[in-house]
Amino acid sequence: MVIGKQYLSYPDVDLKIPEESDDYAECSELIISNITNIVREAMDSGRNKIVINTNLKLGIPMENVNKVAGPFIEAWAFEVLSEAAEVLDNKYSLINVEAGERLNIADIVLQFKKERPRQTSVTGFVDVKATSNDIVGSGKSPNITSYSRIRTAYVEDPDYIFIILSIKHKVFSTRNEESKMMMGVMEVVDFHPYDLKYISAPDLSYNPALGTGQIQIRDIHYVNLEKRTAWEFCQLLDKKFLASKKGFEQWLAYARANKWIKE
Repeated sequence: MVIGKQYLSYPDVDLKIPEESDDYAECSELIISNITNIVREAMDSGRNKIVINTNLKLGIPMENVNKVAGPFIEAWAFEVLSEAAEVLDNKYSLINVEAGERLNIADIVLQFKKERPRQTSVTGFVDVKATSNDIVGSGKSPNITSYSRIRTAYVEDPDYIFIILSIKHKVFSTRNEESKMMMGVMEVVDFHPYDLKYISAPDLSYNPALGTGQIQIRDIHYVNLEKRTAWEFCQLLDKKFLASKKGFEQWLAYARANKWIKE
């Protein structure tokens, strides 16, 4: 049985076109700017260290620290942002911080106060990516999110703001002279927040492995930006998918399953 209209190629498909609000770029910049200020202030005030106690004589195994760093860095970022929100009428206009639910597309959800047409707040969805300053190539080309999930997110909400918060850390061990136990210290040394929609086309890649495939950043330490609309971003994602071995027929199946098409 054939379901739906038959299409010969991508240009023939009658796609739903997401249209973001006129102030999208302004909202994105507000979120990026406030995240930058909050994290920078935490680092400048010495709140950039995570202490991990261990009874291992040699401390944390440095060659494998990148395998366990992600959850610690994510928890640190959540704590720093939450502390900023706890200050009533804080200078960042940050009104709410929530941890992303398990299997959520984002690790942290932020809400900022902002007067907009028919709205008084703006929401940013943050994905925290940890990279090691001690290990060459660590976290350089991370998987960001599932192709179909992020593609669907912009169709369902053209104002969806998905922020990649890249955090670089280094680790060293020191001995607690009182307990004689080794302490691992994970220190945040640099960071960069990016709006995924504005990452340049050459810096984004599509990996067909894992489900519908993964959107990746080629080198998270060196990212160029270019402004584009939600519709232009959806087309860019589709172009990268179609250039893969999965091709048009598989894309069409995903498009129908996720309701990207007017049918």
